[in-house]
Amino acid sequence: MGATGTLINYYFHCKRQCWLHGNRINLEDNSEDVKIGKALHEVKASEGQETEIAVENIKIDKITRDYLVEIKKSDTDYEAVKWQVLFYLNVLKQKGIERRGKIEFIEKNKSDHKIYYVDLDDEIAENLKCIEKDMVYLIDLPTPPPYKFEKKCIKCAYYTYCCI
Repeated sequence: MGATGTLINYYFHCKRQCWLHGNRINLEDNSEDVKIGKALHEVKASEGQETEIAVENIKIDKITRDYLVEIKKSDTDYEAVKWQVLFYLNVLKQKGIERRGKIEFIEKNKSDHKIYYVDLDDEIAENLKCIEKDMVYLIDLPTPPPYKFEKKCIKCAYYTYCCI
């Protein structure tokens, strides 16, 4: 399986989750958080704001003249989302399209949306090569990394797989 934005996100969020998803063990259809994220995209589409585009094996939420925009419902793992966006920027750059990254967190019960900007540079592009190699190595392991409980596990789509 080639690198995808989801795999890059999971690589930073949880190596075990990355391995499971990379080995096509998909429990996300049962996750309320995943359903909420999909619903956010459906709402945007119904409001005429559907701008998601697919490029090879990635799906970009929105692209404007200046930005590649990723929309998330929560900022609980900013680092994982940041690297996902950097990965997308790198894929576009390889196709001759250069943009800045814009991450929008649309959290319920909050009037303000959090917005962060990220930029791809040569050093980050080199780091992404190493990350992708390490991710492929991880996914090719015969068994997933050992489970280690963290607070974030409670809302994970793989919680029942890992904990029960």
